[in-house]
Formats: sequence, C-alpha cells, structure tokens
Amino acid sequence: MDDVLRPLIVVGGSVVLTLLIGWATDLLLRKADERHHETPLWGLLRRARIPYQLVLCAALLRGSYVEAGVFPDHRTGIGRTLTLVLIGSAAWLVIRIAAAVVETTYTRYANARYHRDPARVRRVRTQVTLIRRVVSAIVGVVAVAAMLLTFPAMRAAGASLLASAGILGIVAGVAAQSTLGNMFAGLQIAFGDMVRIGDTVVVDGEWGTVEEITLTFLTVRTWDERRITMPVSYFTSKPFENWSRGTPQMTGTVFWHLDHSAPLEAMRDRLRDILRECPAWDGRAYNLNVTDSTPSTMEVRALVTAKDADDIWTVRVEVRERMIRWLAEEHPYALPRVNTADAALPPGPDGRRSSLGIPAARRVHSHPRER
Repeated sequence: MDDVLRPLIVVGGSVVLTLLIGWATDLLLRKADERHHETPLWGLLRRARIPYQLVLCAALLRGSYVEAGVFPDHRTGIGRTLTLVLIGSAAWLVIRIAAAVVETTYTRYANARYHRDPARVRRVRTQVTLIRRVVSAIVGVVAVAAMLLTFPAMRAAGASLLASAGILGIVAGVAAQSTLGNMFAGLQIAFGDMVRIGDTVVVDGEWGTVEEITLTFLTVRTWDERRITMPVSYFTSKPFENWSRGTPQMTGTVFWHLDHSAPLEAMRDRLRDILRECPAWDGRAYNLNVTDSTPSTMEVRALVTAKDADDIWTVRVEVRERMIRWLAEEHPYALPRVNTADAALPPGPDGRRSSLGIPAARRVHSHPRER
C-alpha cells in the first residue's frame, strides 16, 4: 500500500501544487493588468504561464522524485530527463519574460513619440525586433549547451572540443560565409538606420512596404499584397530607394501628351480645383508646365505634393483621371489627334498626280472619338 500511496502523493502533490501556484500567479497578473491599463506588461507576462508551470512542476519533481521510489533502477535516467525539461522550460520562460519587458518598453516609447517622430519609432522597432531575436538565439544556445553538459560523455569530450574549436570555427566560417554575411548585414541595417520596418521602398522596380526584418532576410509587402523576400545583404551592397528616409513628404509628377492647342491656363485652374477637392493633397505646392514637344503632341507635366508615399499615389491617380475626363468633356480638341491623308496614285498620262477623290495636299484632322 505504501508503494502506491507514496508515488501518488509525491507526483500528485507536485502537480496539484504547480496548478495552485500557477492559478494564483495568473490571478495576480490578471488583476494587475486590469488595474494598470497604461502598460501591457502584466498582460504580456500572462503569456508565460505555461513555461512557468513547467518550471515549477519539473523543479518539484526533480527535488522529490527520489522519495517516490518509482523505478529505482532508472533513477539516473529519470533525474536527467527532469533536468532537461527544467532547463528547456526555464529557457522558454526567460525568452517570454524578456520579450514582455522589451515589448512593454517599446510600447511606452512609441506612444510617447509616434506623433512627433514616426521615423525614429520605426527605427527603434526594427532594432528591438532584431535584438529580441538575438537574445532568443543566445538563450536557446545556452540552454542546449547546458542540456548537453548534463551527460558525462559530453563533459569528458569538452577538452577535445575546446582544443579543436579554432579549426572548427574556421571551417564553419568558410562553409557559412553567406549566412554570416547576412547576419552581420542584418545587424548593420538595425543599427545603421538604412531601412526600417514600415518604410516605403522601391527594390528591383517593385514598390512596397518593409514588413519584416530578420538577421538573414527582409520581407517587402508590395502594393498588390505580394511578399518579396530578399537577403539583407542586398540592402548593404546594392542601391535602393527609401521613400521614408528623412521627411516622409513627397513630390509627385503627372504627365499628359496633348495637342498643341491644349488650353494650358484653363488646365492650371482645373488642377488647382482638383487638388482643393482631394483630401490626400497636403496643400504645400502644385505646378503645371510644358516639358517637351514633338511634331504632333506636347508633353504637359503637373507637380503635386503629399505628406507620404501612400497619399502621393492617391493624388497622382486622381489628378490624372479627373484631368483627362475634364479635357474629354470640355476641350476634346486638346486630346492627341492623328493626321491622315489619302494615298496618292502614280502620275497619269498628262503627268499630273491624282488621289482617291481628295487632293494629296489636303489633310484631315480627325479626333480618335470621331474615327
């Protein structure tokens, strides 16, 4: 009877005590979260309740399983397994707590500075994300090393591993040259402020927003919701456009190819009216000029401004569409026209050229809508 009650009391008591302590801790964190709405720390710490309970249960069982007298022939194996679980859950708990503290610090910083300096907030966000990944990787490596050192054979091989560490490091460095290059490039991006999460960039002719930055790759979300994943070393070795660098304000251009008789002054007035009705225009500046001319058309360029890259796109497409519609309705002669003429026939017996009903010298201007 004692052989049954003792394991039941030891194991069951450890599990029940773990559940009670975990429930009490979660209750305290929940009340703290309800009481302090200005910080998300307590709510984020609640996400660590599973590794917290694993640490408690593994620690209690590791300290009391000998008293249970269960499987005495496998005492060493059971003890080592519980130790591995304890180390792994402790590393998990440390990562969750560190993530909660870092996220809380960033949230406070972002709430205080986002409206004054959004570019700096995005820079800090990028740095915090990469630092958190580095910390998680370091904790994971330390945890794995601690697990390996629980085996006597690994401790005995420690001296030989340290002796060959230099050679292995050289071999690993040569084999993982590109990976290490991307890792260092990721750190350079994080602390060099070249590109940040949320920046609007143009890479290989694709326009999009930086969605994710890791130590090895960077993801750009394009305007049509595609994701372009590129190695971070690309951004340290090749030129790219960063529209969010410095001030987010932008100047955009809209081009039209029109007939030489287009009413430029009326177009300037119409451009002003269109911009006043466009919420995306920031009101800083606008202009309309002829920038080029060909024998059949002239190129008219409008300059418009907006507070960021998204708004400048909206302003450009609205100005282009509304101006073309206005020209087609009010000044159709201003749209490009095609010069046409009948083909001349070979000279007749009298040496005079004739055409199909119309003299060759006569030219007819026809609007595309009339053809």
